[in-house]
Amino acid sequence: MQRSAKIGIGVAAVVVIGGGIYATTQKSSTKSTGYAVALVTDGGGIDDRSFNQSAWEGLKAYGKANNLEQGKGGYNYFLSSDTSDIKTNLQTAVKGGYKLVYGVGFAAAPAITSVSKANSKTNFAIIDSVVNNKNVASLLFKSEQSSYLAGVAAAKQTKSKTVGFVGGIHSDTIDTFEAGFKAGVKDTDSSIKVITQYTDSFTDAAKGKTIAASMVANGADVIFQAAGGAGNGVFAEAKAENQKLAANADKKVWVIGVDRDQKTDGNYKDKDGKTSNFTLVSAVKRVDSAVEDVANKAKNDKFPGGKTITYGLKQKGVSLSKDSASDDVWSAVQTAQKKIISGKITVPVHP
Repeated sequence: MQRSAKIGIGVAAVVVIGGGIYATTQKSSTKSTGYAVALVTDGGGIDDRSFNQSAWEGLKAYGKANNLEQGKGGYNYFLSSDTSDIKTNLQTAVKGGYKLVYGVGFAAAPAITSVSKANSKTNFAIIDSVVNNKNVASLLFKSEQSSYLAGVAAAKQTKSKTVGFVGGIHSDTIDTFEAGFKAGVKDTDSSIKVITQYTDSFTDAAKGKTIAASMVANGADVIFQAAGGAGNGVFAEAKAENQKLAANADKKVWVIGVDRDQKTDGNYKDKDGKTSNFTLVSAVKRVDSAVEDVANKAKNDKFPGGKTITYGLKQKGVSLSKDSASDDVWSAVQTAQKKIISGKITVPVHP
């Protein structure tokens, strides 16, 4: 889901997500006068039901808590159609008076590095990558931990002994999802086959759907997607498959959500018109909480510039939502979670 509208400025923080940035919407031009914060998205948009949306929800929560309005002097977002828009959007946000600029995703790192060096009086934050500048806070998440739990859930749920992983663009960040998921599956049942494929995009939902269809054809009945907007295609394919079946059919295809709780994306009606759901669990990354937290710190003159902050299960920065998982599946997940938090299980970060 891409946007091309160009809109004004009104926030002092910019968040760059995934791969690109450009436009924003502006509801109000002069009412808010607080610590302005802006969000720069990638091509997925703020309604991608994934990473961008979670970041935007965090920014809105910050605005609401501080009585700010969307627009100049408050909070806002800049939408990017592709990676090349990121630097332009960051510069636009700085010129607009935004005091904190968020860059979300590894693709934003080069632009954040350049723009932050040229604008030392503006604070920046990057999510899921590290930029070593004094006015940049780097926010990382132990996605491998929640992905491990997703792998446990998949292994306990599968009836075909075949599951799938659909990644977006290869990177150290997406490696953590793949590595954690595979480790969780194999530690639970080493006989289960894991099919892996990448969309090479965070926005190509059509490709995500095609890959999911191929995986289903090859026997996968649980698919974990970590592909941003491209992952919406995985949900679309699972819905198309499940609508042909009874809700309790052994061949039902389950999808594991990512970044935010995607249970509602799994709602559908089976061949008999019965309402059901196919989102097994969701590997949640609390991007929203991180965005809100750092914005408030910056507002209170406690911006963690030059530091790297890591959020894991112990810090409640990542988690797994139960969604449609059975009690048996969830019990296995809870057991694994306790072992990760206690240090009995160390989850790999590369496949």
